[in-house]
Amino acid sequence: MAETEQTPIVGQVLRASTVGFVCGTRSQQIEHPAFGAFVRTRQDSAADLDVIGVIHAISIDDDPLVRQMILANNMTQATIRDQRENRLVPLEISVLNVGYIQGGRIYQTLPPRPPLSLDPVLLCDAPTVARFTARLDFLRLVLNASDVPTEQLLAAVLKFAAAARPDAERRAFLVEAGRLLAGLLSQDLPRLQHLLQLIRPA
Repeated sequence: MAETEQTPIVGQVLRASTVGFVCGTRSQQIEHPAFGAFVRTRQDSAADLDVIGVIHAISIDDDPLVRQMILANNMTQATIRDQRENRLVPLEISVLNVGYIQGGRIYQTLPPRPPLSLDPVLLCDAPTVARFTARLDFLRLVLNASDVPTEQLLAAVLKFAAAARPDAERRAFLVEAGRLLAGLLSQDLPRLQHLLQLIRPA
């Protein structure tokens, strides 16, 4: 899929399945990924398959040196900055797959195959997010996902999708998303009420 604007590389795939994947990067690059953001993998051009996912967890692995530094009483800002900028502190980003793009077409279902190790993972630009979320069939995938903070993730995802639209369209988008959630969660009113509170337009 052609880029419409320069999008940053979030990381590279460490492990993957058709349900989701984990990518890794250095900890000082944490300014790009955010909880609920849309990302996509970029396979080689012959594959013609970009997996679309949403970030549901970001974790920083511990480091033996960090453990020692925490116990020290004379830790300076320079020491902390050196640890963060010069050492390879690993950061893992967990992604839930919500669709894919193949042959220029968008599919809001699990991809036919997972991305491969070391495939680059890119942050989706606003036009890609707006195009992908023109339909909201993928919400059911998020609602049914296990081991993710579903309500918080859905709210963050919908806010990212709204932010990818012009200001005049954002409220209408969130209202429409609320109507769809009302249908999906008609048998779980407390959960629905919580979600509607989270996505309520400002």
